[in-house]
Amino acid sequence: MPFKFFKAKFNGDPNVGLYGFANDEYCLLGLKPKEKILKQMKLTLKTDVKISTIAGTELTGLFIAGNKNGIILPKIIEEYELKKLKKLFDLNLEIIKSKQTALGNLILCNDKGCLISEKLKRFKKKISDTLNCEVEIGKIANLDIVGSIAVANNKGCLCHREATEEEMKKIEEILKVKVDVGTVGYGSTFIKSGIIVNSRGIVFSEISTGPEIGRYEEVFS
Repeated sequence: MPFKFFKAKFNGDPNVGLYGFANDEYCLLGLKPKEKILKQMKLTLKTDVKISTIAGTELTGLFIAGNKNGIILPKIIEEYELKKLKKLFDLNLEIIKSKQTALGNLILCNDKGCLISEKLKRFKKKISDTLNCEVEIGKIANLDIVGSIAVANNKGCLCHREATEEEMKKIEEILKVKVDVGTVGYGSTFIKSGIIVNSRGIVFSEISTGPEIGRYEEVFS
């Protein structure tokens, strides 16, 4: 099955990854894109697209993280949003009662494993139980914001260009995928902000350059 590509923006914003994430079972977004974009996303990722705000905002990708087994939620989620998610998904849903609420920036995961920030270390077991995978604590480019400077599917992981060999080896062992470095959208190292990806396709920032798109193909397909 060919890996598909779709260059997009949401309401004029090329930072598509801030609005959601995907895996092979579903894509979750904080806003409903224009019908043409939504249709193309479904064709690209070959999965259903679910819509739910988190903490009253459309920035769902910033506040949560998940895989095919579960979703990690911040304590600032609204009650109506939690009820909606329970209706949308038959998955493990776990609220993390941490002062750190931008969980999407602190958790890097796929269906095989998970790397979390030191800031979430006391929730390691809870995250592992929810996602049903191995969880380790680590850094990328010596930074704690592992979820914002890397993105993974079940085939590969693209990291901040200053990630060390040791860090990349650790990610490779935990997520069980190939790992490489790159950028998104004219050189940004905040990889998450410009990518929504699963094993079938990628929706990426419309300001991505040719070399960046080539790297997406190398890593994720």
